[in-house]
Amino acid sequence: MSEHPRFYDDLAACHAELWQRLEQGVSDRHSAFHTPALATVDPHGRPQVRAVVLRDVDRSAGTLRFHCDRRSEKASEIAGMRCAALQVYDPAAKIQVRVDGTAEVHTDGWFAETVWTQSQPMSRAVYGISPGPGTALAHGGDYTLPDKDDAILDGRENFCVVVIRAERLEFLYLDSRGHRRALWLRSQAGWVETWLAP
Repeated sequence: MSEHPRFYDDLAACHAELWQRLEQGVSDRHSAFHTPALATVDPHGRPQVRAVVLRDVDRSAGTLRFHCDRRSEKASEIAGMRCAALQVYDPAAKIQVRVDGTAEVHTDGWFAETVWTQSQPMSRAVYGISPGPGTALAHGGDYTLPDKDDAILDGRENFCVVVIRAERLEFLYLDSRGHRRALWLRSQAGWVETWLAP
């Protein structure tokens, strides 16, 4: 039987593994951590879940970033509730990570503008789609994309950056010899950690 991974009985190593996998998800588009599920709450109190692309992770600040269309329901849900959660499961590694925290939508100002200008033109093009996300259509193709030459500018007014400041982190590793589950809660002194029953 293979040896346990180094984080198996080490909370600090679990915490490091969690952040390392999130960071890898930013740069490795084939990683399960590249497209976590985002959970929000709609105005009727119903949970909503969809996939997003992880764009940045700052371990020292405990923040994660993704982008969305400000016309979307997820943008208005986050702006209204100021909270969100991310969940990802990597079946090959048998690791699940959950992130719960406060969320902020950035639409204007230097931060959103800087992120916009650093985005690839092909990524910018989706924000120029008309009509906006979630609009009912008579046929599947009844929407327009901006001309490639206009994509750099056409979607800027619809683009926004979402930053989640993690307040709660969970790590779950599945192993037939015994699962390991850990929790971190943010405090003024740093992360408070504990093992949890799986």
